[in-house]
Amino acid sequence: MPASDARGTDEDAPTNGALLEIVDLRKSFGSLVAVDDVSFQVEAGEVFGLLGPNGAGKSTTMLMIAGLLEPDAGRVLLQGRELHPHSRELRNEMGIAPQDLAMYPDLSARENLEFFGRLYGLKNELLRERVEMALARTGLAGRADDPPRTYSGGMKRRLNFGIALLHAPRLLILDEPTVGVDPQSRSHLLRCVRELKDEGVAIIYASHYMEEVQAVCQRVAIIDHGKMVACDTLKSLLGQLSTDLVLRIREPNAELRSRLGGVADIETDEGGAARIIISRDQHGDELTLNDTLNRVTALLDECRVHLEAVETHKPNLERLFLKLTGHRLRD
Repeated sequence: MPASDARGTDEDAPTNGALLEIVDLRKSFGSLVAVDDVSFQVEAGEVFGLLGPNGAGKSTTMLMIAGLLEPDAGRVLLQGRELHPHSRELRNEMGIAPQDLAMYPDLSARENLEFFGRLYGLKNELLRERVEMALARTGLAGRADDPPRTYSGGMKRRLNFGIALLHAPRLLILDEPTVGVDPQSRSHLLRCVRELKDEGVAIIYASHYMEEVQAVCQRVAIIDHGKMVACDTLKSLLGQLSTDLVLRIREPNAELRSRLGGVADIETDEGGAARIIISRDQHGDELTLNDTLNRVTALLDECRVHLEAVETHKPNLERLFLKLTGHRLRD
């Protein structure tokens, strides 16, 4: 199945209908193709992870979805209607919390929320209700009359998040929503994301923090060099990986390297430390995996190589990303 068509049939996949549909989006800047025929859907009540290394086309894709950048080709459909950069009605169905904080540092949090609420067309009692809702949801009610310049990084992120929620959007785009925040604010923001999902909001969640994506997202798309390289449920994607045993050793000698051939893989880092990898891809079941471990430890004794640690590496998004793209997300 082509990556762009991969929808996933896992039991965790949402079933309440596509709110957002991205069809063959393409965008070039001169000779540089930034986004190349990217397609995916986001369901109502789903947190959809969007991952990609720097320069992969992730931000360009989000700008086109938000109507802030016009694609060269392809369509963005929101609730079945095509979204154009000047479609104000449809854009009001969308909230965006950008990575670069969008607020006025010398206005109070309440004043910031009131200002942005008016931009969304809110006024009078509805505006007051929405401002109080945003303050309560973000945990900032006690600091509502203080300016953001006095806030911690985490509090500023929470206010940025609250501004995006003011008009009760059905689609929320979160670009690195927890970058640079303290653990308490991160936990609070992730709890808010889960609550919004349960309320039926569709969320695009772009983050460098793989553990967060794995914790809150039902499906994940990975973009590299402008192309979609994977899009499926987390369970299906992680099913591509094996559980590996990793033996960390000191100063592997030539005899050990020779005798490990066909038994396990060995990797050496720049500092001379090494690790032996026993993969379930090579050794199909638990019994064989354990037998191989016993054989490798016996070889270490015979070759007089010190074993420092044994680790279990379970499937995770960091490993999957490395496998699919050849580099880590922060590269």
